[in-house]
Amino acid sequence: MEIINLNQEIKPTFNLLKFTFGIVPIVAGLDKFTNILTNWEQYINPSLGGMIPLSAHSFMMIVGIIEILAGIIVLLKPAIGGLIVAAWLTLIALTLLASGHYLDVAVRDLVMAIGAFSMTRIAKLIS
Repeated sequence: MEIINLNQEIKPTFNLLKFTFGIVPIVAGLDKFTNILTNWEQYINPSLGGMIPLSAHSFMMIVGIIEILAGIIVLLKPAIGGLIVAAWLTLIALTLLASGHYLDVAVRDLVMAIGAFSMTRIAKLIS
């Protein structure tokens, strides 16, 4: 009977999740300043946009900084960063659902939030 070292078996999967949930928020955050991937301002819920005391561009730049920081935290402290990213993605999905627009992106963000939360759980197991 072969004894499986769970830590050794799951570590590559964990690292894949850690780098994905670390690098993707950093890239998305940086793109808030350039809009190369998309025009991020289009994703602001119009009913919330009127309540923000900033321009949509300025708001998205702040969002970008938060995403960059979240990605860095994932890379340094995945158990904490994963929770931050999961919560962040859930909030984004909820605002998209409330707007009734980009429902496909909302569903994708909820799936990604589950992945980030799962990474957090794995981080606690292997540490």
